[in-house]
Amino acid sequence: MTSSSADNKWTAASHALAYLARADAIPHRTEGEAALLDQVPRAAHRMLDLGTGDGRLLALLKIDRPAAEYVALDFSPTMLQAVGDRFGDDPGVTIVSHDLSLPLPSLGRFDVVVSSFAIHHLPHQRKRSLYSEIFAVLQPGGLFCNLEHVASPTERLHRQFLAAIGYSPEEDDPSNQLLDVECQLRWLREIGFEDVDCYWKWLEMALLAGIRPI
Repeated sequence: MTSSSADNKWTAASHALAYLARADAIPHRTEGEAALLDQVPRAAHRMLDLGTGDGRLLALLKIDRPAAEYVALDFSPTMLQAVGDRFGDDPGVTIVSHDLSLPLPSLGRFDVVVSSFAIHHLPHQRKRSLYSEIFAVLQPGGLFCNLEHVASPTERLHRQFLAAIGYSPEEDDPSNQLLDVECQLRWLREIGFEDVDCYWKWLEMALLAGIRPI
């Protein structure tokens, strides 16, 4: 998860635990995760997971890339505890406490940067600056994959999405600061990423990806 701003509930254990309890039931989530895994080279040596949550995506990446070095970053105490319980004894995983509303700490360079349903909690200006920071920490030829919650073009479609994932309008997360796919793809291209595209999408769930040129 991402930010500790006033509207962000992720510092509360109850909110984080409620999300974890429902995460596996989100329709089509595994399709998006599979699309992300298909993009990540199995030979990648060093990967950064932004807003790692309980380490779900990192665990999936490790199945086919067990020898890689991973850095898992989150700010929620509950999520940090969960990812620590999962990977605390794994020497290949470094867990970092950091609020993504602040510039990324000095972590070195990466072959791959991934994020899963985290960056949408940030204000739009911070989203764009974070994308620039991601570009800067990628090795030439490095990959950025963001499996993200994006904005619907209309309020009616947003309500349909909430119904499809089993949420009422009252349960809509006030921490969400959703942005459309087209704007984010344009930002990635302007920053310098190549092969930028939306590689998978279902309603408000989308995989956005790009490569730092060699």
